[in-house]
Amino acid sequence: MPDVRTENVSKRFGKVVALDNVSLHIHDREYFSLLGPSGCGKTTLLRVIAGLIQPDSGDIYIGNKLVNDVPPEDRDVGFVFQTFALFPHMNAWNNVTYGPRVKGYDMKKAETIGHEVLEMVKLHERLDAFPNELSGGMNQRVAVARALAAGAKLLLLDEPLGQLDAKVRTDLRYEIRRMTKDLGLTAIHVTHDQSESMAISDRIAVMRKGRIVQVGTPNELYMKPNSIFASHFIGESNFLEGYVSSISKGQMTIELRGEIEIQLTGIGAKSGEKVVLAIRPEVFSAEKGAMVGKNSIAGTVERITFEGTTIRYEIKLANQDLVVVVKPSMVGQWLNIGEKVVVSFAPEKAHVFAYPKGGLKEEIAVE
Repeated sequence: MPDVRTENVSKRFGKVVALDNVSLHIHDREYFSLLGPSGCGKTTLLRVIAGLIQPDSGDIYIGNKLVNDVPPEDRDVGFVFQTFALFPHMNAWNNVTYGPRVKGYDMKKAETIGHEVLEMVKLHERLDAFPNELSGGMNQRVAVARALAAGAKLLLLDEPLGQLDAKVRTDLRYEIRRMTKDLGLTAIHVTHDQSESMAISDRIAVMRKGRIVQVGTPNELYMKPNSIFASHFIGESNFLEGYVSSISKGQMTIELRGEIEIQLTGIGAKSGEKVVLAIRPEVFSAEKGAMVGKNSIAGTVERITFEGTTIRYEIKLANQDLVVVVKPSMVGQWLNIGEKVVVSFAPEKAHVFAYPKGGLKEEIAVE
């Protein structure tokens, strides 16, 4: 099964830069996600790999073969769209066996393939049903089955779960991953849903404005974001602005607004530099009646949201910064709105980034 490489791929639509010098290597048999906000270029990149769009510059390799001039039907690619894209006048059986028949397979082979893939997607008992007689989840299973029946070695999925209900989305995303792994396929899955990509991907490429921001495993992206945008888009982060007031013996002191000092391990910032601290909501602890000490800030609980397994506290710090603290709902005593608390965190859990030239608001925008 193929790996996929893009080398310096760019694409413009008029004045809009959809892809800006994108280089990416997706490994053989990997379930890979392209993740980013709407308009970041992820679908354009998928369509360039499929051959549905020609890049303005750069090269596309599937396996070791340069495919820039290879038509889509000869790339051994299966494409699953968000809108199902089934033939409405054909039942599930004819939709699935369409690919093998068009490719000239004999009837017996086409039928064998049809039965195998419909069994795989658990729709063998509905092979006579037409698209308007099936649920959204079933239609998307038929779409996946049709791609597999056509002999695809590379499965491309463009927001395949976008039109489905939440419960169906959750179930089907694991089913699609299971099928691709069982068949040893390479899969590239486009989504703007971070929880979806984190749950099923071997690796993820985070995209923004036509560029790759970061590539890594779900754990790497969450625990070691390489930028303010990545820490904001993958999961959730609190951002605190400040200046590096001193660096001594590997320890860095950052002064936040309100002359609040935070001590971290020095990691490359310079004295006097303006920085941004990114801290995950679950990294914070919030305790009532605690004493303000190292890396702790007094605050007041402004809002509480019960989210089932967790409780989300919005706390206004003494310097008027607002932070989110998330804690398990079944552990300990809940805080109350208006309660005075002390917020603290472990220094090694904070990420420090240089303050962006365009400002923090512009840096985390997901236009």
